[in-house]
Amino acid sequence: MCCCTIGKEEIEMEFIIAESRHLEDMCRITEEAKAQLRRLGLDQWQKGYPSREVWVEDINNQMAWLAVEDDKVLGVFAFQTTPDVSYGEIEGAWLTDTPYASMHRVCVSDDSKGKGVAGQMFAHGFEMAKKLGFISARIDTHPGNLPMQRALKKAGFEVCGTIHLKGGCEDGDPRIGFEKIL
Repeated sequence: MCCCTIGKEEIEMEFIIAESRHLEDMCRITEEAKAQLRRLGLDQWQKGYPSREVWVEDINNQMAWLAVEDDKVLGVFAFQTTPDVSYGEIEGAWLTDTPYASMHRVCVSDDSKGKGVAGQMFAHGFEMAKKLGFISARIDTHPGNLPMQRALKKAGFEVCGTIHLKGGCEDGDPRIGFEKIL
């Protein structure tokens, strides 16, 4: 259980592996995130990704994690321990050449934004990666997604360069690659 105090409000959240029963909440939060990106004028996540099918696959592979408080889903992310094909080439340089964990599809529900949920999700991902023996974590985001870039830098990620997504409906789209040494 993690506690975050924001002003006078304290959030007691825990992290659980997502199950099929959580799918509707996961899709709702993803749609909220897609709407926010649209309002920012970004094409990130506007081509059908991430989809319900992606989350189902993540659930089946036990890669989807939830931040919950009193059974309410506050945020969701995917935690990956295998190399990401999109991270194989970078215009710039990763901080490490060793195996890494990565986090993807990080979203926080609209009513939980600004309460430290994303930061706690990153911290939980870092702890899981350390326990599995990884020395770093990677993530990427759209060059125009300034709110996420601020959150990543606040969590200790460093900009490493530009990657281009491989596969899927966003194939070839540029993203900023970030890495944090744990």
